[in-house]
Amino acid sequence: MLGLRIRRPRLPRTRAGQRRAVQALVALCVLALLPATWLYVSTAGRLRTAADVPRTDVAVVFGAGLWDGEPSPYLAHRLDAAARLYQAGRIKVVLVTGDNSRKDYDEPDVMRAYLTKQGVPAARIVTDYAGFDTWDSCVRAKKIFGVDRAVLVSQGFHIRRAVALCDAAGIDSYGVGVDARHDVTWYYGGAREVLAASKAALDAVLRPDPQFLGPKEHGVARALAAAH
Repeated sequence: MLGLRIRRPRLPRTRAGQRRAVQALVALCVLALLPATWLYVSTAGRLRTAADVPRTDVAVVFGAGLWDGEPSPYLAHRLDAAARLYQAGRIKVVLVTGDNSRKDYDEPDVMRAYLTKQGVPAARIVTDYAGFDTWDSCVRAKKIFGVDRAVLVSQGFHIRRAVALCDAAGIDSYGVGVDARHDVTWYYGGAREVLAASKAALDAVLRPDPQFLGPKEHGVARALAAAH
């Protein structure tokens, strides 16, 4: 039986060939970093702290996973920040958006329950059960819940993407990046954002419909009416 020979790619032998190979590699690196650069440029001046974010009617909190039916530490940090914004009078209503694609996994209701324990009235919390990713959450906030302006709450490594996508979806937004311990999850999230930036750029350009759109909901309008 004859063995198969695997041919290894040959490196260019001439200086001109080597120069072209290096230029091609540099071009690929630049292209790979363009989406991340777009995120930083497009969100310049849109990030704030909880203390200086402009007063806005609505805050949007993005889901970040459940652990044994409770908010993950990262999600709890987001919800704590939203509760502080409410208690400081910076916002009036909280829209919690997350994944409820199956019966045994319900991010939005867990988020609502957590916020009520932090002192946010249930009547001021609105749930979006089809926020399957950041783009879906932003589009649904605009098209389904009628949010035109919002404070977005997420971790620092994610907040720029959230602001850029909500801006593309038609929401004038500011982002509050929540501080978190720089553990393995934090570093993973930061590395993941480099790849997620490419999808975000495509979403902003192509503007696809969310996985689930559905009819308009008036929960935010009713909550604001009650607040006033």
